[in-house]
Amino acid sequence: MLVGKLITFEGIDGAGKSTQIQLLEAEFNKLGILYKTFREPGGTDLSEKIREILLDKDNLELYSNAESLLFAAARAQLTVEQIKPAIAKGECVICDRFTDSTIAYQGHGRGLNIKNLEIINNIATEGLTPDITFILDIDPGKASERMRAESPDRMEAAGIDFFQKIRQGYHQIMEQFPYRCIVINAEQSQENISKEINQIIMKRFKEELTCS
Repeated sequence: MLVGKLITFEGIDGAGKSTQIQLLEAEFNKLGILYKTFREPGGTDLSEKIREILLDKDNLELYSNAESLLFAAARAQLTVEQIKPAIAKGECVICDRFTDSTIAYQGHGRGLNIKNLEIINNIATEGLTPDITFILDIDPGKASERMRAESPDRMEAAGIDFFQKIRQGYHQIMEQFPYRCIVINAEQSQENISKEINQIIMKRFKEELTCS
């Protein structure tokens, strides 16, 4: 049985994280793996309220440092209230975004000091890091086409150049943490992406999965 793991999904908006998380949930259900799924920012009453502030298109004046601290506050609440207790009970946690989003979006995208953001992340999570991170990689132009039918939130409305910086940021994160971070070509079919993710999880955690 796969227990007590934190699995995170990262990537620019429109990369297909939500779909792949749903497919992984279906796989875990089939295997009888206990899990909980959360999104960032969100996952607690307080964190959801912060999410509304962060994604509200009327809050265009939100200062980048304030933005990063609000994300950290939401993450701190989620980590203490939900993620750590679930892991302590032996449940897997699947998280739609985590600390890498702050580095990619506020660090590489907004140009904030990455060392400072790493310190903020460490405080917010009390040192918790994912066991494995899937970075869904897609060209920002193609991601924009996927989202064209939807009304963009404050982050999504930032433009392709912004997301190009974020994409490059994710590649740098992968280079910094090559064992934890796995880059997946998100321009493949949903089925191929899901199959690749499942195979990587089975290979990475094979010993625990076969000891159930």
